[in-house]
Amino acid sequence: MPKKIIYLDHSATTPVDQKVLKAMLPYFSESFGNASSLHSAGSIALAAVDSSRAKIAGFLDCLPEEVYFSSGATESDNWAVLGLLEAILTNSGLMAKIGQKPHVIVSAIEHEAVLEPVKKLVGYGVMEATYLPVDKAGLVSVKKLTEAIKPNTVLVSVMLANNEIGTIQPIAELGKVIAKANDGRKHKIYFHTDATQAPAYTDCDVRKLGVDMMSLSAHKIYGPKGVGALYVKKGTPIKPLMYGGGQQKKMRSGTYNVSGIVGFGAAIDLLSDKKNRALEIARLKNFRDYLIKALIKKISKISVNGDLKSRLPSNVNFTIPGVEGESVVLMLSQQGICVSTGSACSTGSLEPSHVLLAIGVPQEMAHGSLRVTLGRSTKKSDIDALIKALPPIVEKLRAMSPLKY
Repeated sequence: MPKKIIYLDHSATTPVDQKVLKAMLPYFSESFGNASSLHSAGSIALAAVDSSRAKIAGFLDCLPEEVYFSSGATESDNWAVLGLLEAILTNSGLMAKIGQKPHVIVSAIEHEAVLEPVKKLVGYGVMEATYLPVDKAGLVSVKKLTEAIKPNTVLVSVMLANNEIGTIQPIAELGKVIAKANDGRKHKIYFHTDATQAPAYTDCDVRKLGVDMMSLSAHKIYGPKGVGALYVKKGTPIKPLMYGGGQQKKMRSGTYNVSGIVGFGAAIDLLSDKKNRALEIARLKNFRDYLIKALIKKISKISVNGDLKSRLPSNVNFTIPGVEGESVVLMLSQQGICVSTGSACSTGSLEPSHVLLAIGVPQEMAHGSLRVTLGRSTKKSDIDALIKALPPIVEKLRAMSPLKY
């Protein structure tokens, strides 16, 4: 086991910030009351929940009552799709206006937490779906979205920033297309965005973006795992995904994860310092560009996936012909360097990344992808260590390949 770990996989998860941990600690064993209890211990816990809800609402520029807590972005994404469609399918008056099966539009590079619920509903035969293609940079076209909208379209879901290739989508422009399409329609098209990777680096103002729903997760922004949120604009029809005690205005049952919610609020607080946020974005962008330039120089035929301009400052995704990404990850891990081949949620899959296939990377080359994601703890020496370690690994693996590169 290496003595020092160099962690370059921040899109998979981030360490809990010490300030966040400090805020959380009292709610484990001191102020440990159930936030749904009527007594004073419960009131203290509920006040902490409401405080975090207000912080998140302020960050998103929405009403506190439009923020619902969940177990994470996977639940929030599922809830946005399944909850909205159930609300529509069970509303006879709305279904009469639609006149046929509801139609949903999603981008081809969405996270599985959006794609799988859509696939499930299409499989049940209760709705139809269009998968928006992306260009080689991973960007959704405003024109393609305009062309995909049908009279029976009820939902569009496009992620704000991609978890694998880091491409940032023109959500505000897409929102304007949807707003224009809604003029004069008998029923509204609702707009959802998975913003899981975005809050530390991009504007998540829901009004500016023009979205009706937004999914978030605390552990991507130096908060705890197991807590997320779904913004639901007032008036958006949505049914609960979780049933039970009727917490959160009967919209999301389950005992409040008070310590986690407090940590979420504290993590959002740290992002609200615009000056420090801008400095961190600039710092990571410099590291990212330095890494790209160095590896392109040292490794032949390596290429960068995703848009080079509209991109998360923390993300680099490479395709390296002649190697298996999993082998590279394991060999780097032996040297104490942690990176990934793509989404941490699909590590167990032998299938090539659907994101890379969607941007035109050949299937045989998609297996040779490497995702490097930087964070607050990343130092230049960490980048230099990767630049030193990776070329010999690639050379060794290519020497074992029957093909020559």
